[in-house]
Amino acid sequence: MGLSLPTFIQMTNSITAIIDFFYPPFKGIITLQTFRYAACGGGNVVLGFLIFTGVYHFVIDSKVVNLGFIALESYSVALLCSSVTVFFIGFLLNKYVVFTTSNLKGRVQLFRYFLSFISNLCINYVLLKGLIIFFHLHPVFAQVAVTVVVVTLSYFTQQYFTFKVSEESKSV
Repeated sequence: MGLSLPTFIQMTNSITAIIDFFYPPFKGIITLQTFRYAACGGGNVVLGFLIFTGVYHFVIDSKVVNLGFIALESYSVALLCSSVTVFFIGFLLNKYVVFTTSNLKGRVQLFRYFLSFISNLCINYVLLKGLIIFFHLHPVFAQVAVTVVVVTLSYFTQQYFTFKVSEESKSV
């Protein structure tokens, strides 16, 4: 059973209205688009962190998950589970709440978002593994540190690549 289009539109309008309600105190500091990105991204980061922590601590009991053809560390599985979930939610929030002025076709945005997602996932994995192996940080704390770096990179990628406004429409 799917979500109907009118319900989806109402939901995105409600999310946008709630975020915009809290914007006025920040008006002189950051743009509305950046504020919306911070709010949506912050919610998505919290969701991803909760999934990562839940999978790491409560779902996976062993240090290594053996899939038969490959063995993965438990933090790698937790990262994969959280990433898949926040991919879809993040795309929808960015497309329909944050970067609404983008004139790129939805399929182009989704493909670019996927490329950005894969790049960020690789950066996340390398930094996470590095902090765990070389600095002996607990995986949950390492994930928090890595998230700061990845979110910053992601904002610029989304603004200037995934959801950019093409030059042709700016001049019209």
